Amino acid sequence: MLELYQSEGCPHCAKVREKLSELGVSYVVHNPRLPGGEGGDVTNERTYEELTNGGEDQIPYLVDTAREEALYESDDIVDYLDEHYA
Repeated sequence: MLELYQSEGCPHCAKVREKLSELGVSYVVHNPRLPGGEGGDVTNERTYEELTNGGEDQIPYLVDTAREEALYESDDIVDYLDEHYA
């Protein structure tokens, strides 16, 4: 299962959502905080904790539970999706 930690207003997150849609891949969306780099307002404490358990306070954050992979950085995520889901 793919889990995307993101925010609707974030252009980097939109890039990842567009790639997921282009590939026709199902995923779960989590909205842990508003965009704005570190310090964006937390909107969901539980998913924010899951986000930061990955080591960063950064969105987008993709977790691929099937492959036990987790990535930050939209370009890295898009490359990963192309490699494993295209």
